[in-house]
Amino acid sequence: MTKAKSKAAGSADAKPVLLSGGNPQIAKGYGDAPVQAYIAAMPGWKSEVGRRLDQLIIEAVPDVQKAVKWNSPFYGMEGEGWFLGIHCFAKYIKVAFFRGLSLKPVPPVESKSKDTRYVHIHENDRLDEEQFVSWVKQASQLPGERM
Repeated sequence: MTKAKSKAAGSADAKPVLLSGGNPQIAKGYGDAPVQAYIAAMPGWKSEVGRRLDQLIIEAVPDVQKAVKWNSPFYGMEGEGWFLGIHCFAKYIKVAFFRGLSLKPVPPVESKSKDTRYVHIHENDRLDEEQFVSWVKQASQLPGERM
């Protein structure tokens, strides 16, 4: 992970392509700019939820590092790896906690990966922000994924 800033690919006027399932195609990059480009390109209601998730993560972990890799925003700690990722699907946003099995309480959605747990957010869901922030704080203190 690096603190180097990078710009999202393409001109400011170009709209990002939505991949199958509605996930924005954003060029790989480190820093806030590519993550904000991803959030802005999230379709429909998902963009507002993406902005709120990003805000909650920053408030919970002010020194969080950000990147877009594999068309998904990642959040991590300098030198410790990535602890959280976000991905758009047609009907929901998936938030991945890479060490989710170690969180209390464990996030609700299982993964094929032993340690990873997910939170799925659908259009009319009410996010339990207090619980989400607790998970973010806990996750930020665990060893992250090296991707």
